[in-house]
Amino acid sequence: MSEEARRGEDADGGPGSVHQVFAVMENLLEKLKVLKYEEELLSKHNMRSLSRHYFVSSPFLASNSGEQFYMFTIMAAWLINMAGRAFAEPQEYDEPNATVSNILTELRAFGVKVDFPPSKLKSGSGEHVCFVLDRLAEEALKKRGFTFRRPSYPTENTEESVMEDAAELTFSKVEVETIEETDEDEETTMDLEALKLRTTHTEAVPSSKPDEILESTMEAAEWNLEVERVLPLLKVTIRTDNKDWRIHLGQMHQHRDGIQSSLTEAKSYLDKLQADIGNTLEKVSSREKYVNNQLELLIQEYRSAQAQLSEAKDHYQQASGGVMERTRVLAEISEELEKVKQEMESKGSSMSDQASVVKVKQSLTKLKQEADQMDVRISLIQHKLQQANLKEKSNMTRDMHATSIPEPAAGLFA
Repeated sequence: MSEEARRGEDADGGPGSVHQVFAVMENLLEKLKVLKYEEELLSKHNMRSLSRHYFVSSPFLASNSGEQFYMFTIMAAWLINMAGRAFAEPQEYDEPNATVSNILTELRAFGVKVDFPPSKLKSGSGEHVCFVLDRLAEEALKKRGFTFRRPSYPTENTEESVMEDAAELTFSKVEVETIEETDEDEETTMDLEALKLRTTHTEAVPSSKPDEILESTMEAAEWNLEVERVLPLLKVTIRTDNKDWRIHLGQMHQHRDGIQSSLTEAKSYLDKLQADIGNTLEKVSSREKYVNNQLELLIQEYRSAQAQLSEAKDHYQQASGGVMERTRVLAEISEELEKVKQEMESKGSSMSDQASVVKVKQSLTKLKQEADQMDVRISLIQHKLQQANLKEKSNMTRDMHATSIPEPAAGLFA
């Protein structure tokens, strides 16, 4: 996307248009570092490096308009020379209008469209200053044959990935082993359900009863040892089933009793709170009706005064817009006048006919008088606008004091 398209989108008023100048300034600083401005420009003038947002105009940043304008002019001249066009380096006490007009002329020579007046660059900071320097830096980079390329990322190491896969496999083996150990521990404990199944199975199978009484031939010590060995294996675990409806029914009865006891305690408080809120709402509604009746006349007067104020603001904006347009025209005329002066001086020095020189001087004097008359007219218009604004403010203040609330009526709100 070209720079003109991006600036057109920002002029539409997007949510990020306010902060676009910060991004332009950061890109400009990166381009200047590529051009080695610190070694080739700042070291020559014994100046310090630029900050990230040096040319940004913001109330939150400390600024020095004189220093910024001088830095802008010498940097623009250096970039124009780097782009392949001869441009004299401006001095600190040169005429600002002539310097700015020369910079814009060189910028137009590169094919850049300039749709703002030269006065926007005299502050030395702002969106237009960053735009001019950014375009000149692009032209200088084109002259050097430098282009920004896509970054190349290094390839990943395959040995590390193989080690990570081996570590994952060993970890999964450890998990399988732990699961198997837990299963073996669980098998040592007998489940009650399995015990029931075993008893039912033994009852279903017909047993062969012995005909004689069995007599044990084992000694008591060996019997005790066998009992101690088998005793840990005869553990029975009873698992509670959460799906049993009896457990849920008991919990439901318990929660119902708790809710009923809490409801009886909270019902009295809630009834009392409802009565208090009802009384308060009635008082508020009656008080609101009384206040609306008392202030209805004042509200109407305030609305009419507000309508008059909006009309006065619209009239003032229209008048100020005309003044700004005339100021812009005057700046363009002044710029053209400066160019004409320079051309006339260069031609006058080479001409020998004094009559034509006298005519040119008379024309210049006449143009200067017309410019002074235009300045006087603009000053008179601005003075009339200020008088009208002050008169409007005094009328509004007098109306506000005349329609203020009397003291007995104000006592009702105490």
